[in-house]
Amino acid sequence: MSAQRPAHGPARDGHLHAWAELLRAPAALTVPGDVLAGTAAAGTRPTGRTALAAGASLCLYEAGMALNDWADREEDATARPHRPLPSGRVRPGAALAAAGLLSAAGLALAACAGRRALAVAGPLAATVWAYDLGLKHTPAGPAAMAAARSLDLLLGAAAGPGAVRRAIVPAAFLGSHTLAVSLVSRRETEGGSSTAPLTALAAAGALTTVLAGRPTAHPAPPSDKATRAVRAALAASYAATFARPLAHAALNPSPELTQRAVGAGVRATIALQSGLMARAGAPGTGVLTATLAPLAAHLARKVSTT
Repeated sequence: MSAQRPAHGPARDGHLHAWAELLRAPAALTVPGDVLAGTAAAGTRPTGRTALAAGASLCLYEAGMALNDWADREEDATARPHRPLPSGRVRPGAALAAAGLLSAAGLALAACAGRRALAVAGPLAATVWAYDLGLKHTPAGPAAMAAARSLDLLLGAAAGPGAVRRAIVPAAFLGSHTLAVSLVSRRETEGGSSTAPLTALAAAGALTTVLAGRPTAHPAPPSDKATRAVRAALAASYAATFARPLAHAALNPSPELTQRAVGAGVRATIALQSGLMARAGAPGTGVLTATLAPLAAHLARKVSTT
């Protein structure tokens, strides 16, 4: 009787790690906050439909990650041969199939969340595919990435009974942050420019002021001393996460410091989402969402070192 291969072993673990790397598992923790921020901005509480919208958002995000590496497989073979596709740890066909299946699953979950949610998820999926397959390396790339994040927040608003129009301004704030990070990321491999980090630093300062300031929603959510303290703390967390690495990259725009600024910008997305929730009158949800940040940082270390 021949010996059977154990269910869990180095080969299987390595395969799972390759997929976690391909799908950028740590960054996936920045996704649920989009939907929750949209729900809060629309003036409603999370429901089962919110969970379905969050699932749709996560599927579409991961579809974009898989499609990104499939589209960049030839470039990565030269510039990033350690990535899962050029290293042979994941087959290109499997990555493309995963992108298609995840997109279909995302749209199906959005449909279960309601017609309004599907009406936002459709353009979101189209934006993801257009970005990865054509827009990423054009001047429109950063704007497309920003549009995807803004639509993701609107997806949360559309999944509930609230007014989607109330989420337009918060969606623009999230899109502005994403645009700033995307502009910086364009020089992360070669560095050499202080313009993008300085521009992003100015945007981060403006968003910090917005998060810490008085809500502008009509009617304005209740704001007691504790709520104001939460807003201030989340605004400070956003600034502390993003501003310092940007300042370093602006002073010395080396590839290493630019890459650190980009990573900080991705992590700061959670603090921004949390601040937007508190600004919309949902400080408790914002604080809970903020706890995803250290978890994402821990997972990032695990994925990068395993």
